Amino acid sequence: MISTDGKLFGRMITAMVTPFDEHLKIDFKAVEAVVEHLIKTGTTSIIVAGTTGESPTLDEDEKEALLKAVIAAANKRVKVIMGTGTNVTAKSIKATQRAESLGADGALVVAPYYNKPNQAGLLAHFSAIAQSSNLPLIIYNIPGRTGINISTETLITLSKNEKTVHALKDSTGNVDQASDIASAAREDFLVYSGDDNLTLPFLSIGASGVISVASHVIGSQIMAMQNAFFAGKLDAARELHYQCMPMFKGLFIAPNPTCVKYVLAKMGLCTEHLRLPLVPLDSKQRESMDSLISTYKLMQSLQLT
Repeated sequence: MISTDGKLFGRMITAMVTPFDEHLKIDFKAVEAVVEHLIKTGTTSIIVAGTTGESPTLDEDEKEALLKAVIAAANKRVKVIMGTGTNVTAKSIKATQRAESLGADGALVVAPYYNKPNQAGLLAHFSAIAQSSNLPLIIYNIPGRTGINISTETLITLSKNEKTVHALKDSTGNVDQASDIASAAREDFLVYSGDDNLTLPFLSIGASGVISVASHVIGSQIMAMQNAFFAGKLDAARELHYQCMPMFKGLFIAPNPTCVKYVLAKMGLCTEHLRLPLVPLDSKQRESMDSLISTYKLMQSLQLT
């Protein structure tokens, strides 16, 4: 049975957006502002160049510059995790080793997408990356984006055979599978919900916390919910879960990170600029987000402008 202490990366890891300026270049001043905001609202680790960070549109030089900027802004107050996974094992190894050399505290490694290896291929892929570096790895299982599910057996084997494989970001939406992993993986292995709306259910089966998008906006409330759960205050945790659910859902009415960037722009932290193929919210979506923001102004006293 796995641990739930969450000491390695903490209980609220934020998959951070990548702010762009009007020329669609990385806005490093906004990067600093977003990092500061996340730390103040309870984030314990930051993921750089994940899907929420629009990693498919970033070139390698941009990813390195972004990682350096976040490490500098965080200044060791929180851990910084680099998204290094691709569907090419050699490329993923190179990216992971480079992240380690630049001072990252961990790497997020997604299942190979598009080429869709079988379970033997997945095991070989992740094992090769794990053995190439001393960086703690979080395996990212998101079948909706990759087209493949990393099986329970494969994840348990990785947890037991690869000492640098420390955690799982589970975005399967399958609490049964997560429960099976939690019951059989090595004791110090960690499971994180990869979906904000499933954080509380995942905590109930042994997860350490969440790798979150909504923490950009309601980080304090998410941490309060988790703290209540681990303090045994289950009614309070449920009530906070219910209060957070509209935001959990609302931030995904358009492809991520379109909505969260819109809210962050309202907060004055960065622009809502996206790189194609992502496009801005349409008028109806903006109305929906504005209504949600208005509700949360009243409910949570968020500092939105």
